[in-house]
Amino acid sequence: MNNGNLFDLSGKIALVTGASRGIGESIAKLLAQHGAHVIVSSRKIAGCQAVVDDITKAGGSAQAIACHIGEMDQIDAIFASIAEQHGKLDILVNNAAANPYFGHILDTDLSAFQKTVDVNIRGYFFMSTLGAKLMRESDGGSIVNVASINGVIPGDFQGIYSITKAAVISMTKAFAKECAPFNIRVNALLPGATDTKFASTLVNNPKILEQAMAHVPMKRVAQPDEMAGTVLYLVSDASSYTTGTAINVDGGYLIG
Repeated sequence: MNNGNLFDLSGKIALVTGASRGIGESIAKLLAQHGAHVIVSSRKIAGCQAVVDDITKAGGSAQAIACHIGEMDQIDAIFASIAEQHGKLDILVNNAAANPYFGHILDTDLSAFQKTVDVNIRGYFFMSTLGAKLMRESDGGSIVNVASINGVIPGDFQGIYSITKAAVISMTKAFAKECAPFNIRVNALLPGATDTKFASTLVNNPKILEQAMAHVPMKRVAQPDEMAGTVLYLVSDASSYTTGTAINVDGGYLIG
């Protein structure tokens, strides 16, 4: 353990998915500020490269690798590339997610169901599997799954999305339990309403937003940067005895 600076990530290789914008971008930039070499990943390379450029301009170290975690061949490819270039992985942040359908649960069609499950459950599962195998080969590591408060209390008209996020919380605990002997810690971040393009259906609809804020004691939507600090804690030595937990960052929403 680093007793000098518990948040020092110098020498660490970190992979952050869905990192071209929003919460993922904030996480990538903060990990780089604390010394990690960050692999910025999402479906489209251009958005990733823009984040990498910001990181390097600020004096950090980063690279862009495109990966659609709904496609198994792309998951295999990104880990093969990391193994070849770096020979290890210390930090994995599963943040990329799909939420293609907003409407009554009874009207969910097969295409929306399949896309949501393929990314949010299958994608997270095999990203974690391959990431943990790389971590097992060195000195262990840390995985953070970005779930959602909807995994605890289903969001209105977000049925299948909420179901997959509940699965991510359970998956976090299962991986934490079985990977602990390899010095791999696995935890989850549960964001509340956050001002991102991904959450625009909520944030940009005054009626829905007003209803949501009625249940948030802090009475406001979060900014993406407000999610990143919890992830920094979970991937650093500051949380060395923390695994299998899900941390709510929700302005108090789940207090009830």
